[in-house]
Amino acid sequence: MKKIQMVDLKGQYNQIKDVVNPSIQEVIETTAFINGPKVHEFQKNLETYLDVKHVIPCANGTDALQIAMMGLGLKPGDEVITADFTFAATVEVIALLNLTPVLVDVNPDDFNINIEALKKAITPKTKAIVPVHLFGQCANMEAIMDIAKTHNLFVIEDNAQAIGANYTYKDGTKAKAGTIGDVGSTSFFPSKNLGCYGDGGAIFTNNDALAHTIRGIVNHGMYERYHHDVVGVNSRLDSIQAAVLDAKLPYLNAYNKARQTAARKYNEAFKNIDSIITPKIPNTCDTLCDTCDCHVFHQYTLKVNGVDRDALVKFLNENDIPCGVYYPIPLHRQKAYMDERYNEADFTVTNQLIQEVISLPMHTELDDEQIEYITSKVKTFING
Repeated sequence: MKKIQMVDLKGQYNQIKDVVNPSIQEVIETTAFINGPKVHEFQKNLETYLDVKHVIPCANGTDALQIAMMGLGLKPGDEVITADFTFAATVEVIALLNLTPVLVDVNPDDFNINIEALKKAITPKTKAIVPVHLFGQCANMEAIMDIAKTHNLFVIEDNAQAIGANYTYKDGTKAKAGTIGDVGSTSFFPSKNLGCYGDGGAIFTNNDALAHTIRGIVNHGMYERYHHDVVGVNSRLDSIQAAVLDAKLPYLNAYNKARQTAARKYNEAFKNIDSIITPKIPNTCDTLCDTCDCHVFHQYTLKVNGVDRDALVKFLNENDIPCGVYYPIPLHRQKAYMDERYNEADFTVTNQLIQEVISLPMHTELDDEQIEYITSKVKTFING
């Protein structure tokens, strides 16, 4: 059995290097390293894939979130509601812009922002909602968009973990994650479902005026060289990373399908174990079927009940199985984001999740032998 990786980037590269290498070499030979043709090609191809009017590439996923908020013209003191159970980048950019982060609890089954908690958090100062499509599945965007419309709020989708996922509305229509709100953002960090070989990110919108503003912001506020029309930043996707991403984009659906197949095998192995709760599939998908496209499994995250999660992590590591705890400390308890407004009673789900969640290896190169080994070791620990 080959060595188990949490993310097997080398194995994936070996499958596509005949496509990736010439694309990188083309950039090197043309020396068009910044805003070169490869960036524009990737932008257009991603717009087509997502069925969105505008993709604006940028330097990383954190910048993408920050620039989206800058583009919307949010002002210091404006309240922005987001989920407590996620990576810090989501709340980090809110604080960096001197906006007021408002953290709320999540659902116990899909880990996404809780709609009732969201409703309760809205005040006259609330200006935006940032749903995070955690671990590869969409938040309840239909409900979120209804709330935003009622209260005249912006919706900024944090789609760093769910590129390629579809959100299915109650009437059966679908839209790609990140394209439903006023603006969406994503990360192309190497371990993402669509990852480059460094840092990268992008912003999505169907709003022409907003897209124009954002295009200026990512490039020092310039639309014409040395003419600075808006306050901007330096956040450009370099051409080599764009070349990698454009080479990999045609494989994204297959990559997501491979992750779903691995998840289905995990689910099957754990289905009769009461102390293991496998990932819930959202809204219209009752099972992880062959045609399911609503969860793209950036992470495969279990909950364990009546089990020492930390001891399980140690046991797996001792058996050469990498695993992760995403996330061990909720944002409302992080030193940088503590606030006297927060009441522990409002975060019962998040506070429980941080004790129960464990993420198993998940990537495009997982094979049956590895999955069998991983699941057998988990069951050995559970069964004592």
